[in-house]
Amino acid sequence: MSDQRENEPEGQDDELIQAEGPDIEMPEGAEAPEGAGARAPEGGESPVDEEVLTVDDILNAANAEVQEPTDEHLADLKRVTAEYANYRKRTEANREVERERAVGAAVAVLLPVLDDLDRAEKHGDLESDAPFATIAAKLRGAVEKLGLAPFGAVGEPFDPQRHEAIFQQPSDEVEVDTVADVVETGYTLGGTQLRAAKVVVKTPQ
Repeated sequence: MSDQRENEPEGQDDELIQAEGPDIEMPEGAEAPEGAGARAPEGGESPVDEEVLTVDDILNAANAEVQEPTDEHLADLKRVTAEYANYRKRTEANREVERERAVGAAVAVLLPVLDDLDRAEKHGDLESDAPFATIAAKLRGAVEKLGLAPFGAVGEPFDPQRHEAIFQQPSDEVEVDTVADVVETGYTLGGTQLRAAKVVVKTPQ
């Protein structure tokens, strides 16, 4: 045995160990040693395991945010809604004030005419067969449609906010200041008093 080993050419074992082909295929499932024939993907790029978002994923995320608004979005929405409601109320109130002011300015021109009609009625000039009775009725009806309302009547309690006393008569017939006569009718338009009523007042003795 020793002679046979001696007859083998020297370096044969080394040649068998070192003989490696460049295209040696590894069995399935076997791991190649580091640096031994590992090939990079074509193009020199490394494989990336990052998840790629699609258009559907982005749209679904946006829809979820819209359907489930945050507390900050809800607070902003409530604030804007309240501001709009207050703005609308102020606008409507200002519009009504301007309307009453415009109508009041037009009706104020007719107040002297209405005073003349009242005086004519006291003198009996507006009886049913009088020529101007129909005209007076139409004029009074027209201003009432605009919101003009007369006030001041004999027998009602005297109110310094609504009545202007031009004369006082002491009387034992009343226990409080009372309107005895209306010299000039007062008028209101909506919630605005255009003119106080001029009256004669009975005062308790």
